[in-house]
Amino acid sequence: MKPLANSWTGSGSGASELHALRVSGLRKSFGRPAVSGIDLTIAPGEFYGLLGPNGAGKSTTLRMIAGLLAPDAGTIEVFGIDVRKDPLAAKKLIAWVPDEPLLYDKLTVMEYLEFIVGLWRLDANKAQGHAQELLKRLDLWQHRDERCEGFSRGMKQKAALAGALLHEPRLLILDEPLTGLDAAIARQVKDLLLERARQGCTIILTTHLMDVAERMVQRLGIIASGRVLAEGTLDELRTRTQQVGGTLEDIFLRLVTNAKEEVAAS
Repeated sequence: MKPLANSWTGSGSGASELHALRVSGLRKSFGRPAVSGIDLTIAPGEFYGLLGPNGAGKSTTLRMIAGLLAPDAGTIEVFGIDVRKDPLAAKKLIAWVPDEPLLYDKLTVMEYLEFIVGLWRLDANKAQGHAQELLKRLDLWQHRDERCEGFSRGMKQKAALAGALLHEPRLLILDEPLTGLDAAIARQVKDLLLERARQGCTIILTTHLMDVAERMVQRLGIIASGRVLAEGTLDELRTRTQQVGGTLEDIFLRLVTNAKEEVAAS
């Protein structure tokens, strides 16, 4: 995929502000290591794919970046803000969409968005227009007065995405956002994400759908056993694995298989 336009401009001159996200030495254990010293640097306006097998540490890493889980060690900076030292300032710049949508079932989708407006203390008039735009774009406008408890999984996923985008985050974190969606709904979500990336929003996406990652993201990080195996554009990963013309699936399987063999041999 060709690089997207980057419309982000920093307000300061510090070197850390040249990065949307900088992660260094990130570690987390739950009895056993889940994340083992991950380093990541993501540029403003970049669409980044974090790929790995089940249990690789993807969701744990994203939860720490979003400030939902405290790391055992390491640093996380979002646009120059240390997530551990100033979590509220960092969270104002971040939106998180988990693999299972977190909604209030007894609220209608419009009431849910009104709750988000109050939570972020947004300007009500401006937010109302933005909410209408998002619901229409995601084909939820006709369902705006229906309770979320009656929504399909795809509709809940779209409602959660609308809520995440309402405060116009500069860093959008998505954990398996397309899982279980039918083709039409998945297309709506992908189109909206690509549009936001073109507008300068930094996006981190995890997915098991290799063809989706290959088409959508600019740069990839492949992790296994809580550590980064390789990082770069698709062409850079092809060069690293000596698979000229290889698909992302080919590269992913080779890297993960080699990592498993190294662990077994150690």
